Parts: sequence; structure tokens; C-alpha cells
Amino acid sequence: MESQVRGGTRWKRFAVVMVPSVAATACIGVALAQGALAASFSVSGQSFKVTADELDGQGFTQYGAIDSGYTLTGEKTGHPVAVSSFDSATIKNLCQSVVTPNIPLIGSVTLTLRAGNSDDKKQQVSADNLFIDIADLETKSATFGNIDIGVAAGDTGNPEKGGKGIGMKGGKEQANPYGFAQQADTAVLTGVKQTAWATTAGTFTLPNLKMKIDLGSKECY
Repeated sequence: MESQVRGGTRWKRFAVVMVPSVAATACIGVALAQGALAASFSVSGQSFKVTADELDGQGFTQYGAIDSGYTLTGEKTGHPVAVSSFDSATIKNLCQSVVTPNIPLIGSVTLTLRAGNSDDKKQQVSADNLFIDIADLETKSATFGNIDIGVAAGDTGNPEKGGKGIGMKGGKEQANPYGFAQQADTAVLTGVKQTAWATTAGTFTLPNLKMKIDLGSKECY
């Protein structure tokens, strides 16, 4: 599991649903169910899938980048991603899954995490200072408040217009400092399905966490 450091001035952020990586559960397990955790991690060489009934977020951004890393066999690789982040969010009925294939004598194994299945926001999953690198996203509906599309990712002269500058992601991810970016004050997304490569957050809180390991491929979608 590989730590990543994110830096730079925060934006008023553009909304795309981002949630904690299922990789966390392999290392911290029940600790997540008992409270908040500061963490930074990725699924080396593997993507993971996420679904949620609803995400209600504040302060989002999105910009393009390349994730670099290594496959499970040690080969260097890269993945084009849309880096999305939010200052804070609540997530209803979260499901996260990652499949580890080709394990000797066993075959594929799926690790699944579920949490926050409640209409009460105090009992839903919550996160802050969250970044996630996604390859695919689908929602039934998405509503953005005070959206600003077409911001230059390298506009360092005005933090309110995306002023993060070169190296705004930190770690091994490389962003185009003059590339396309988007931001919004608020976002509400429903019926979320997404595939991602990595995530970083200041804090995750997962009420009623349930973790399960299954033989074969039994992902969230």
C-alpha cells in the first residue's frame, strides 16, 4: 500500500462523487467502524468499484492527471484519470469492492465493504479533504451549485479560479498545470457507479461497517 501526499492551495471544488478506497479495509478493518481515521492509500495495480445511493458534497474540484505506479507483477504503468476532490461529503449506502485475480490454488477473491445504509445523515459515511482518481463515473442525476467550468488548472494567480499550480496533486500523480478544470460549491449525486485507481483523504468515518471476502468476482456492480 503506497502513501500519497496531496498539496497546493484548495479550490472551491467541482463535484464528482469520490469515496474512500476499499483498500483501506485490508489494513485497518474494524477500526474504521469505530470512528474517524486519517489515511492515504491506493490499490497498487488494480482499480476498484464503488456504488452509493446518494452523495451530498461541499466544495468540489475536478482536473485531469496521470497516475503512475506498478502492476501486481512489478511492471511500471500509468493511468489517465480525472482527479476529483471535495472538502466534505456524506454518502448514503456505500459499497466498495476490489477483485484480486489469479491467486494460486484459489483463483479470484473479492473484498467488499458496505457502510452508511441510513436515511439519517449522522449514520451515513462521511469524509473530508478527499481526493480520488477515477477512470469511469455514472450517476442517475447530478445537481451542482455555483459551477465554474473551463478553469485553467495552472491559474496560480487566483486561488478562487483553480490556483493550485504545478504539482497540485503531489505524490506520483502528474497534472497538466495549464489543462482543463472544473469546480463548484455544492453537489448532490444519486445512483452513483464509479471505477477508480487511488484515493486520499484526511478523515473517513464509516458507521455500521461490514466487510466480506468472497471467492470469485462479486463486485458492487
